[in-house]
Amino acid sequence: MNGPIVMIHIGDKVFIRQAELAFKYSRSAGPGGQNVNKVNTRVTVFFDVACSDGLIAEQKKLILRRLSTRADKNGVVRVASQRFRTQKANKQAAVERLCELLAGALKRKPVRIKTKVPRRVKQKRLDAKKRHGLVKRMRRPVANDQ
Repeated sequence: MNGPIVMIHIGDKVFIRQAELAFKYSRSAGPGGQNVNKVNTRVTVFFDVACSDGLIAEQKKLILRRLSTRADKNGVVRVASQRFRTQKANKQAAVERLCELLAGALKRKPVRIKTKVPRRVKQKRLDAKKRHGLVKRMRRPVANDQ
């Protein structure tokens, strides 16, 4: 295979080679008549994250942790597509979905910055509690001092 090396863009400066993807074709489920019964249009794409050259160790670890439900114990992520009637369209859809999943797994989640409750808001809450307590106190029966 001395053909051109096709790279797939995943995210910020992250690329994987198309040669790292493995494809499996099978028959789709569901309605579709003879096309479903005769043609292998369902496409499953396999990407071996653990052996990928395009990813550094930290990225591999992040992907395997965030996509743990889609990865097997060997670090191979699996995505299937059977939405379309043609094998070519399903292959393209499966690769696009894999790219979306990998990009989502590599995206940094923003760190939550704790905010302080303003003094005025605290005072307003305490005033409301005092008002509510006063209303309840006013509802009590008056005690007779005899």
